Amino acid sequence: MRVPLAVRNLLAELEKRDTPERFIRATEAIERLFELALKRLEDGTIFVSTGDIPAMWLRDSTWQLRPMLAACDGTGEVEEIIGAVSRRQAEYVLIDPYANAFNEAPNGHGWHKDFKDQNPWVFERKYELDSLAAFIDLAIRLYKVTDYQDHLDDRFWRAATLAVGIIETELDHDRKSYRFVRRYAPRRDYLSHRGYGAPHATKVGLSWSGFRPSDDACVLPYLIPANAHASVVLIQLAEVAANFGRAELAAKATALGATIGAAVHKHGTVVREVGDIAGAIYAFEIDGHGGQILTEDPNVPSLLSLPYLGWCSPDDPTYLLTREWIFSRLNPRFIEGRFLAGLNSSHTPRRNIWPLALAIQGLTATELEESNRCLMLIESTDAGTGRVHESVNVDNPAKFTRGWFSWADLTYVHLVLKVNGLSAKAD
Repeated sequence: MRVPLAVRNLLAELEKRDTPERFIRATEAIERLFELALKRLEDGTIFVSTGDIPAMWLRDSTWQLRPMLAACDGTGEVEEIIGAVSRRQAEYVLIDPYANAFNEAPNGHGWHKDFKDQNPWVFERKYELDSLAAFIDLAIRLYKVTDYQDHLDDRFWRAATLAVGIIETELDHDRKSYRFVRRYAPRRDYLSHRGYGAPHATKVGLSWSGFRPSDDACVLPYLIPANAHASVVLIQLAEVAANFGRAELAAKATALGATIGAAVHKHGTVVREVGDIAGAIYAFEIDGHGGQILTEDPNVPSLLSLPYLGWCSPDDPTYLLTREWIFSRLNPRFIEGRFLAGLNSSHTPRRNIWPLALAIQGLTATELEESNRCLMLIESTDAGTGRVHESVNVDNPAKFTRGWFSWADLTYVHLVLKVNGLSAKAD
């Protein structure tokens, strides 16, 4: 696909405001998105590969397209493209709301066939609460920001109703309803306790998730950042559903969003001493019995990304203390090396951090100086490729994973646009 004129116009404005090097880097990332990652299918919807993996993640595709909202100018070209991605997401949710990644065609491709009856459209069937929340997010964000509504058709409302029903069902998760076992795989790739996940309390107001946004298994099944995001998008969905005369869905989404939000506030924080301050910080995962995991994920949703998700403001006291904890040695996912410091992941090398998390750090910073510092750090980790990689070694950034990770590319672009005052519609 060609880069739309409205996006070219946005880049022309960026060229006036930033360095030639940064303009070129952002331009090339956007060109890779449109020319390599997006593909128009026969039904008019758009498939979005995540980069060098030929599959479309519900989550990744939402965050890949979010920065392009900044280019929406009322002409409808960019709006239609984002809407076509949203319509493809809706089709995938209708195929299997428990899957996280899908194929361009029903070809049966995937990492593994983990279920005997796995649909050939499904690339991977890891149930992740954030996948459904991301689907809702893109559709509603496009409408609220631009008033574009062609994607809010009957198929969307069917998919949205299905997604809300699944999120509600998982408030009281039936252990027998979903089992994920993957033989001869790392432990992060399948659920504990014989594939059923950790024991947990039910009916605490939080929605169960099998896997994290990293596609790694949850240690405890109530993932706080995913629930926070779900609460936000459910309430937004309710407002839009009411506008479209979908009163029943609006009522259900309102109640569900409020229930989950209240449970995050009630169960999702713990008191910890961070530096010289003792106060509430957000837990990453809990089990509803009092057990909690204090960690972080370099993907989105994460604790770091809570303002990016609309859960809180960047200067919220609980968030600020959580943020201080995230970038301290108290956080097992924060590592420092000879050249870099940041957040690592259990499915990339131990000494690697994720530039994606640096971009989110910059997008949620309250000071422009920090945002600019994050940009420069990201740019220093590309090993001369001009691309934002999945992870890079803190002692030698020339060592990296994934040659092309489009989600990281575009989150970098979002940060570039933001520091130049060009991202308002995407924020």
